[in-house]
Amino acid sequence: MSAAAGLGERAYTSEMSDTEINLAASASIQGIPAQGVQGDDLLDALRIERQGDLDWRGGKAFSLVYNSDDPELERVQHEVAAIFLHENALNPFRYKTLLRMESEILGMAKALFHAGQAALTSGGTESIFLAVMTARERGFAHGISSPTLVCAETAHPAFAKACHYLGVEMIRTEVSADGRANPEAMQAAIDERTALVVVSAPCYPFGVIDPITEVAALCETRGVLCHVDACLGGYLLPFWEALGQAVPPWDFRVPGVTSMSADIHKYGYAFKGASTVMYRDRDLYQYQIFMYDSWPGGLYASSTAAGTRPGSPIAGAWATMNHLGIEGYMRLGQRVLNATNGLKDGINSIDGLKVTSNPDMSLFEFGVDPLSESGRSLSIEAIGDVMDDRGWNLDRQQGGLHVMTSPGHDKIVESFVSDLDFAAKNHGAARGEEHMYGGVVSS
Repeated sequence: MSAAAGLGERAYTSEMSDTEINLAASASIQGIPAQGVQGDDLLDALRIERQGDLDWRGGKAFSLVYNSDDPELERVQHEVAAIFLHENALNPFRYKTLLRMESEILGMAKALFHAGQAALTSGGTESIFLAVMTARERGFAHGISSPTLVCAETAHPAFAKACHYLGVEMIRTEVSADGRANPEAMQAAIDERTALVVVSAPCYPFGVIDPITEVAALCETRGVLCHVDACLGGYLLPFWEALGQAVPPWDFRVPGVTSMSADIHKYGYAFKGASTVMYRDRDLYQYQIFMYDSWPGGLYASSTAAGTRPGSPIAGAWATMNHLGIEGYMRLGQRVLNATNGLKDGINSIDGLKVTSNPDMSLFEFGVDPLSESGRSLSIEAIGDVMDDRGWNLDRQQGGLHVMTSPGHDKIVESFVSDLDFAAKNHGAARGEEHMYGGVVSS
Protein backbone atom coordinates (compact mmCIF):
# COMPACT_ATOMS: atom_id res chain seq x y z
CA MET A 1 0.00 0.00 0.00
CA SER A 2 1.46 3.37 -1.01
CA ALA A 3 2.09 6.22 1.42
CA ALA A 4 -0.59 8.24 -0.41
CA ALA A 5 -3.32 5.65 -0.14
CA GLY A 6 -6.52 6.66 1.59
CA LEU A 7 -5.80 10.40 1.51
CA GLY A 8 -8.97 11.52 -0.23
CA GLU A 9 -8.83 13.84 -3.21
CA ARG A 10 -5.25 15.06 -2.77
CA ALA A 11 -3.14 14.70 -5.88
CA TYR A 12 0.17 12.91 -5.75
CA THR A 13 2.57 12.24 -8.58
CA SER A 14 5.13 9.54 -9.08
CA GLU A 15 7.84 12.20 -9.11
CA MET A 16 7.17 13.08 -5.46
CA SER A 17 9.54 11.69 -2.85
CA ASP A 18 8.31 9.87 0.23
CA THR A 19 9.23 12.96 2.26
CA GLU A 20 7.12 15.22 0.01
CA ILE A 21 4.19 12.82 0.17
CA ASN A 22 4.42 12.59 3.97
CA LEU A 23 4.58 16.37 4.34
CA ALA A 24 1.57 16.84 2.07
CA ALA A 25 -0.40 14.16 3.88
CA SER A 26 0.35 15.69 7.28
CA ALA A 27 -0.22 19.33 6.33
CA SER A 28 -3.06 19.71 8.85
CA ILE A 29 -0.93 18.54 11.79
CA GLN A 30 0.53 21.39 13.80
CA GLY A 31 2.79 21.94 16.79
CA ILE A 32 5.71 19.64 15.95
CA PRO A 33 8.34 20.88 13.44
CA ALA A 34 7.49 19.83 9.91
CA GLN A 35 10.88 18.26 9.36
CA GLY A 36 13.29 16.88 11.94
CA VAL A 37 16.63 18.43 12.85
CA GLN A 38 19.84 16.51 12.27
CA GLY A 39 21.18 15.06 15.51
CA ASP A 40 24.54 16.84 15.48
CA ASP A 41 22.90 20.18 14.65
CA LEU A 42 20.41 19.77 17.48
CA LEU A 43 23.11 18.85 20.00
CA ASP A 44 25.36 21.72 18.93
CA ALA A 45 22.50 24.20 19.38
CA LEU A 46 21.75 22.85 22.85
CA ARG A 47 25.38 23.07 23.90
CA ILE A 48 25.47 26.73 22.87
CA GLU A 49 22.19 27.56 24.57
CA ARG A 50 23.15 25.74 27.76
CA GLN A 51 26.16 28.02 28.24
CA GLY A 52 23.76 30.52 29.79
CA ASP A 53 22.34 28.04 32.31
CA LEU A 54 23.42 27.68 35.92
CA ASP A 55 27.02 26.43 36.16
CA TRP A 56 26.68 24.05 39.09
CA ARG A 57 30.15 22.57 38.61
CA GLY A 58 31.88 25.92 39.16
CA GLY A 59 31.01 26.07 42.86
CA LYS A 60 28.93 29.25 42.67
CA ALA A 61 25.53 27.54 42.91
CA PHE A 62 24.06 26.61 46.29
CA SER A 63 20.90 24.71 45.42
CA LEU A 64 19.18 22.45 42.88
CA VAL A 65 22.25 20.26 42.17
CA TYR A 66 24.28 18.47 44.85
CA ASN A 67 27.71 18.50 43.27
CA SER A 68 29.76 15.55 44.49
CA ASP A 69 32.82 16.97 42.68
CA ASP A 70 33.74 13.34 41.95
CA PRO A 71 34.59 12.80 38.23
CA GLU A 72 34.71 9.02 38.56
CA LEU A 73 31.26 8.91 40.15
CA GLU A 74 29.93 11.12 37.34
CA ARG A 75 31.46 8.82 34.72
CA VAL A 76 29.79 5.78 36.27
CA GLN A 77 26.46 7.61 36.50
CA HIS A 78 26.54 8.68 32.86
CA GLU A 79 27.31 5.16 31.65
CA VAL A 80 24.67 3.55 33.85
CA ALA A 81 22.07 6.11 32.77
CA ALA A 82 22.75 5.33 29.12
CA ILE A 83 22.55 1.57 29.64
CA PHE A 84 19.10 1.75 31.28
CA LEU A 85 17.79 4.82 29.42
CA HIS A 86 14.94 3.06 27.63
CA GLU A 87 13.90 0.50 30.23
CA ASN A 88 10.60 0.72 32.08
CA ALA A 89 10.06 -0.44 35.66
CA LEU A 90 6.25 -0.44 35.24
CA ASN A 91 6.52 -4.23 35.20
CA PRO A 92 9.75 -4.97 37.07
CA PHE A 93 9.43 -8.69 36.40
CA ARG A 94 10.24 -7.93 32.76
CA TYR A 95 13.39 -6.07 33.81
CA LYS A 96 14.76 -8.27 36.53
CA THR A 97 18.00 -6.30 36.80
CA LEU A 98 16.01 -3.18 37.73
CA LEU A 99 13.97 -5.24 40.18
CA ARG A 100 17.13 -6.51 41.87
CA MET A 101 18.67 -3.04 42.03
CA GLU A 102 15.52 -1.47 43.43
CA SER A 103 15.24 -4.20 46.07
CA GLU A 104 18.84 -3.64 47.10
CA ILE A 105 18.36 0.14 47.28
CA LEU A 106 15.38 -0.35 49.59
CA GLY A 107 17.32 -2.85 51.69
CA MET A 108 20.11 -0.31 52.17
CA ALA A 109 17.61 2.43 53.04
CA LYS A 110 15.78 0.29 55.59
CA ALA A 111 19.04 -0.66 57.29
CA LEU A 112 20.35 2.91 57.26
CA PHE A 113 17.22 4.41 58.82
CA HIS A 114 16.03 1.37 60.83
CA ALA A 115 12.77 1.27 58.85
CA GLY A 116 10.39 -1.64 58.46
CA GLN A 117 9.14 -0.96 54.91
CA ALA A 118 10.30 1.27 52.07
CA ALA A 119 9.44 2.30 48.52
CA LEU A 120 11.45 4.06 45.83
CA THR A 121 9.94 7.24 44.36
CA SER A 122 10.82 9.92 41.84
CA GLY A 123 11.63 12.60 44.41
CA GLY A 124 10.80 14.21 47.72
CA THR A 125 7.46 15.57 46.58
CA GLU A 126 6.21 12.11 45.58
CA SER A 127 7.54 10.64 48.83
CA ILE A 128 5.70 13.32 50.79
CA PHE A 129 2.50 12.88 48.75
CA LEU A 130 2.54 9.16 49.51
CA ALA A 131 3.13 9.66 53.23
CA VAL A 132 0.26 12.16 53.43
CA MET A 133 -2.00 9.90 51.37
CA THR A 134 -1.15 6.95 53.59
CA ALA A 135 -1.98 8.96 56.69
CA ARG A 136 -5.23 10.15 55.12
CA GLU A 137 -6.27 6.59 54.22
CA ARG A 138 -5.43 5.35 57.69
CA GLY A 139 -7.43 8.24 59.10
CA PHE A 140 -10.42 7.27 56.97
CA ALA A 141 -10.09 3.69 58.23
CA HIS A 142 -10.14 4.98 61.80
CA GLY A 143 -13.20 7.14 61.33
CA ILE A 144 -11.56 10.50 60.56
CA SER A 145 -13.75 11.84 57.75
CA SER A 146 -12.08 15.26 57.51
CA PRO A 147 -8.39 14.71 58.31
CA THR A 148 -5.85 17.37 59.19
CA LEU A 149 -2.05 17.57 59.03
CA VAL A 150 -0.15 19.47 61.71
CA CYS A 151 3.26 20.93 60.92
CA ALA A 152 5.52 23.85 61.74
CA GLU A 153 5.55 26.85 59.43
CA THR A 154 9.04 25.74 58.31
CA ALA A 155 7.76 22.44 56.84
CA HIS A 156 8.48 22.04 53.15
CA PRO A 157 5.83 23.44 50.74
CA ALA A 158 5.40 19.94 49.31
CA PHE A 159 3.23 19.20 52.36
CA ALA A 160 0.98 22.14 51.49
CA LYS A 161 0.84 20.85 47.91
CA ALA A 162 -0.03 17.33 49.05
CA CYS A 163 -2.75 18.63 51.36
CA HIS A 164 -4.16 20.75 48.53
CA TYR A 165 -4.35 17.85 46.09
CA LEU A 166 -5.46 15.23 48.62
CA GLY A 167 -8.14 17.22 50.43
CA VAL A 168 -6.33 17.31 53.78
CA GLU A 169 -6.47 20.46 55.90
CA MET A 170 -3.04 21.79 56.89
CA ILE A 171 -2.64 23.35 60.31
CA ARG A 172 0.60 25.33 60.55
CA THR A 173 2.12 26.11 63.95
CA GLU A 174 4.63 28.72 65.06
CA VAL A 175 8.26 27.86 65.57
CA SER A 176 10.44 28.58 68.56
CA ALA A 177 12.99 31.40 68.55
CA ASP A 178 15.66 29.00 67.25
CA GLY A 179 13.59 28.14 64.14
CA ARG A 180 12.67 24.67 65.38
CA ALA A 181 9.13 23.34 65.67
CA ASN A 182 7.43 24.26 68.93
CA PRO A 183 6.14 21.07 70.65
CA GLU A 184 3.68 23.01 72.80
CA ALA A 185 2.14 24.66 69.75
CA MET A 186 1.91 21.30 68.00
CA GLN A 187 0.33 19.66 71.02
CA ALA A 188 -2.32 22.37 71.10
CA ALA A 189 -3.08 21.79 67.41
CA ILE A 190 -3.53 18.00 67.68
CA ASP A 191 -7.14 16.89 68.04
CA GLU A 192 -9.47 14.05 67.00
CA ARG A 193 -9.13 15.03 63.31
CA THR A 194 -5.32 14.88 63.21
CA ALA A 195 -4.11 12.24 60.77
CA LEU A 196 -0.44 13.21 60.62
CA VAL A 197 2.11 15.41 62.40
CA VAL A 198 5.20 16.44 60.44
CA VAL A 199 8.69 17.29 61.70
CA SER A 200 11.82 18.13 59.69
CA ALA A 201 15.37 16.76 59.78
CA PRO A 202 16.34 19.45 58.99
CA CYS A 203 14.04 22.19 57.73
CA TYR A 204 15.17 23.93 54.56
CA PRO A 205 15.04 27.62 55.60
CA PHE A 206 17.31 27.39 58.66
CA GLY A 207 18.96 23.97 58.57
CA VAL A 208 17.78 23.02 62.06
CA ILE A 209 16.34 19.69 63.17
CA ASP A 210 12.99 19.83 64.94
CA PRO A 211 12.68 18.30 68.44
CA ILE A 212 11.65 14.96 66.98
CA THR A 213 11.87 12.88 70.15
CA GLU A 214 9.51 15.22 72.00
CA VAL A 215 7.02 15.61 69.17
CA ALA A 216 6.99 11.88 68.35
CA ALA A 217 6.29 11.10 72.00
CA LEU A 218 3.29 13.44 71.88
CA CYS A 219 2.05 11.68 68.78
CA GLU A 220 2.51 8.23 70.26
CA THR A 221 0.55 9.25 73.35
CA ARG A 222 -2.29 10.59 71.21
CA GLY A 223 -2.27 7.70 68.73
CA VAL A 224 -1.32 10.00 65.83
CA LEU A 225 1.14 9.26 63.02
CA CYS A 226 4.43 11.19 63.00
CA HIS A 227 6.33 11.77 59.75
CA VAL A 228 9.98 12.84 59.64
CA ASP A 229 10.79 14.83 56.52
CA ALA A 230 14.44 13.92 55.99
CA CYS A 231 14.39 14.58 52.25
CA LEU A 232 17.35 16.88 52.81
CA GLY A 233 19.17 15.28 55.68
CA GLY A 234 18.45 11.58 55.39
CA TYR A 235 21.46 10.49 53.38
CA LEU A 236 23.89 12.82 55.15
CA LEU A 237 22.95 12.75 58.84
CA PRO A 238 24.21 9.19 59.59
CA PHE A 239 27.64 10.17 58.27
CA TRP A 240 27.46 13.65 59.81
CA GLU A 241 27.07 11.99 63.21
CA ALA A 242 29.89 9.53 62.45
CA LEU A 243 32.10 12.54 61.69
CA GLY A 244 31.63 13.70 65.27
CA GLN A 245 28.81 16.20 64.81
CA ALA A 246 26.05 16.47 67.38
CA VAL A 247 22.91 15.07 65.76
CA PRO A 248 19.74 14.78 67.86
CA PRO A 249 17.71 11.55 67.48
CA TRP A 250 15.67 11.70 64.29
CA ASP A 251 15.06 8.33 62.59
CA PHE A 252 12.99 5.20 63.33
CA ARG A 253 14.98 4.57 66.49
CA VAL A 254 12.83 7.33 67.99
CA PRO A 255 9.62 5.84 69.44
CA GLY A 256 6.57 7.31 67.78
CA VAL A 257 8.14 8.01 64.38
CA THR A 258 5.93 6.17 61.89
CA SER A 259 7.09 7.35 58.45
CA MET A 260 9.97 9.16 56.79
CA SER A 261 11.02 10.65 53.44
CA ALA A 262 14.65 10.84 52.32
CA ASP A 263 16.04 11.78 48.89
CA ILE A 264 18.87 9.78 47.37
CA HIS A 265 19.30 12.52 44.76
CA LYS A 266 20.28 15.06 47.40
CA TYR A 267 23.07 14.04 49.77
CA GLY A 268 22.93 10.51 48.43
CA TYR A 269 24.50 12.10 45.30
CA ALA A 270 22.41 10.15 42.77
CA PHE A 271 21.10 12.06 39.78
CA LYS A 272 17.42 13.10 39.68
CA GLY A 273 15.02 11.61 40.51
CA ALA A 274 15.34 9.08 43.29
CA SER A 275 13.87 9.26 46.76
CA THR A 276 12.65 6.87 49.42
CA VAL A 277 9.51 6.85 51.55
CA MET A 278 9.62 4.54 54.55
CA TYR A 279 7.32 3.21 57.24
CA ARG A 280 7.75 1.64 60.64
CA ASP A 281 5.71 -1.46 59.74
CA ARG A 282 3.95 -3.23 56.91
CA ASP A 283 0.45 -2.53 58.23
CA LEU A 284 0.94 1.20 57.63
CA TYR A 285 2.69 0.65 54.29
CA GLN A 286 -0.31 -1.31 53.02
CA TYR A 287 -2.33 1.91 52.81
CA GLN A 288 0.08 3.14 50.12
CA ILE A 289 -0.33 0.16 47.78
CA PHE A 290 -2.77 0.38 44.85
CA MET A 291 -4.22 -2.72 43.16
CA TYR A 292 -6.82 -2.84 40.41
CA ASP A 293 -8.09 -5.93 38.60
CA SER A 294 -11.37 -4.68 37.05
CA TRP A 295 -9.72 -4.09 33.67
CA PRO A 296 -9.45 -6.33 30.59
CA GLY A 297 -5.71 -5.67 30.41
CA GLY A 298 -4.96 -7.66 33.54
CA LEU A 299 -3.97 -6.83 37.10
CA TYR A 300 -2.51 -3.36 37.66
CA ALA A 301 -0.63 -2.87 40.91
CA SER A 302 1.85 -0.29 42.16
CA SER A 303 3.32 0.81 45.46
CA THR A 304 3.95 4.41 44.37
CA ALA A 305 2.13 7.08 42.35
CA ALA A 306 3.90 6.44 39.05
CA GLY A 307 2.98 3.77 36.56
CA THR A 308 5.73 3.96 33.99
CA ARG A 309 9.02 4.44 35.81
CA PRO A 310 12.26 5.21 33.95
CA GLY A 311 15.05 2.75 34.55
CA SER A 312 17.93 5.22 34.64
CA PRO A 313 17.19 6.83 38.04
CA ILE A 314 16.81 3.40 39.65
CA ALA A 315 20.05 2.14 38.14
CA GLY A 316 21.78 5.45 38.90
CA ALA A 317 20.80 5.38 42.56
CA TRP A 318 21.94 1.77 42.92
CA ALA A 319 25.24 2.46 41.17
CA THR A 320 25.90 5.59 43.23
CA MET A 321 25.29 3.93 46.57
CA ASN A 322 27.41 0.92 45.69
CA HIS A 323 30.19 2.93 44.08
CA LEU A 324 30.56 5.29 47.03
CA GLY A 325 29.97 2.89 49.91
CA ILE A 326 30.30 4.05 53.48
CA GLU A 327 33.87 5.20 52.89
CA GLY A 328 32.82 7.38 49.98
CA TYR A 329 29.91 8.93 51.88
CA MET A 330 32.21 9.66 54.82
CA ARG A 331 34.74 11.27 52.48
CA LEU A 332 32.13 13.47 50.82
CA GLY A 333 30.53 14.22 54.17
CA GLN A 334 33.86 15.51 55.49
CA ARG A 335 34.14 17.84 52.53
CA VAL A 336 30.63 19.14 53.13
CA LEU A 337 31.48 19.68 56.79
CA ASN A 338 34.67 21.56 55.93
CA ALA A 339 32.83 23.78 53.46
CA THR A 340 29.99 24.44 55.91
CA ASN A 341 32.28 25.41 58.76
CA GLY A 342 34.45 27.54 56.51
CA LEU A 343 31.50 29.45 55.09
CA LYS A 344 29.85 29.95 58.48
CA ASP A 345 33.08 31.22 60.04
CA GLY A 346 33.75 33.49 57.07
CA ILE A 347 30.26 35.00 57.09
CA ASN A 348 30.31 35.59 60.84
CA SER A 349 33.70 37.31 60.51
CA ILE A 350 32.25 40.05 58.28
CA ASP A 351 31.21 43.09 60.28
CA GLY A 352 27.44 43.44 60.25
CA LEU A 353 26.59 39.94 58.95
CA LYS A 354 25.75 36.74 60.79
CA VAL A 355 24.33 33.26 60.29
CA THR A 356 20.78 33.69 61.54
CA SER A 357 20.34 30.25 63.11
CA ASN A 358 22.42 27.55 64.75
CA PRO A 359 22.22 24.96 61.96
CA ASP A 360 22.42 21.26 62.68
CA MET A 361 23.59 20.43 59.18
CA SER A 362 25.00 21.87 55.99
CA LEU A 363 22.46 24.55 55.10
CA PHE A 364 21.63 27.85 56.70
CA GLU A 365 20.40 31.40 56.24
CA PHE A 366 22.57 34.44 56.82
CA GLY A 367 21.60 38.08 57.04
CA VAL A 368 22.24 41.40 58.70
CA ASP A 369 23.19 41.27 62.37
CA PRO A 370 20.57 43.47 64.10
CA LEU A 371 22.78 43.86 67.18
CA SER A 372 25.73 45.17 65.18
CA GLU A 373 26.07 48.91 64.74
CA SER A 374 27.47 48.49 61.24
CA GLY A 375 24.67 46.10 60.39
CA ARG A 376 22.17 48.95 60.50
CA SER A 377 23.61 50.41 57.33
CA LEU A 378 23.59 47.11 55.43
CA SER A 379 20.94 45.78 53.07
CA ILE A 380 21.03 42.02 52.69
CA GLU A 381 19.00 42.33 49.49
CA ALA A 382 21.53 44.73 47.98
CA ILE A 383 24.37 42.48 49.13
CA GLY A 384 22.64 39.66 47.27
CA ASP A 385 22.55 41.85 44.16
CA VAL A 386 26.31 42.38 44.27
CA MET A 387 26.88 38.65 44.78
CA ASP A 388 24.65 37.98 41.77
CA ASP A 389 26.74 40.37 39.70
CA ARG A 390 29.85 38.46 40.74
CA GLY A 391 28.39 35.19 39.52
CA TRP A 392 27.20 33.69 42.81
CA ASN A 393 23.75 32.07 42.93
CA LEU A 394 22.34 32.47 46.43
CA ASP A 395 18.68 31.72 47.08
CA ARG A 396 16.79 34.60 48.70
CA GLN A 397 14.53 34.20 51.70
CA GLN A 398 12.47 36.72 53.61
CA GLY A 399 15.10 36.82 56.35
CA GLY A 400 18.27 36.73 54.29
CA LEU A 401 20.33 34.72 51.83
CA HIS A 402 20.44 30.94 51.82
CA VAL A 403 23.44 28.61 51.53
CA MET A 404 23.40 24.85 51.06
CA THR A 405 26.82 23.26 50.72
CA SER A 406 28.01 20.35 48.60
CA PRO A 407 31.44 18.69 48.55
CA GLY A 408 32.72 20.97 45.78
CA HIS A 409 32.12 24.07 47.89
CA ASP A 410 35.23 23.34 49.94
CA LYS A 411 37.17 24.86 47.02
CA ILE A 412 35.40 28.23 46.98
CA VAL A 413 35.25 29.26 50.63
CA GLU A 414 37.97 31.90 50.38
CA SER A 415 36.68 33.49 47.17
CA PHE A 416 33.09 33.49 48.44
CA VAL A 417 33.98 35.20 51.72
CA SER A 418 36.14 37.73 49.87
CA ASP A 419 33.32 38.63 47.48
CA LEU A 420 30.80 38.77 50.32
CA ASP A 421 33.02 41.12 52.27
CA PHE A 422 33.31 43.32 49.18
CA ALA A 423 29.52 43.24 48.72
CA ALA A 424 28.91 44.27 52.33
CA LYS A 425 31.25 47.26 51.97
CA ASN A 426 30.26 48.36 48.46
CA HIS A 427 26.58 47.72 47.84
CA GLY A 428 24.04 50.31 46.72
CA ALA A 429 20.26 50.20 46.79
CA ALA A 430 18.52 46.86 46.38
CA ARG A 431 17.08 46.01 42.97
CA GLY A 432 14.08 44.23 44.46
CA GLU A 433 14.71 40.61 43.44
CA GLU A 434 12.02 38.04 44.31
CA HIS A 435 12.26 35.54 47.16
CA MET A 436 11.84 32.33 45.17
CA TYR A 437 12.41 28.65 45.84
CA GLY A 438 10.60 27.14 42.85
CA GLY A 439 8.71 28.49 39.86
CA VAL A 440 5.89 27.75 37.45
CA VAL A 441 6.31 27.35 33.69
CA SER A 442 3.24 27.94 31.53
CA SER A 443 2.49 28.77 27.93
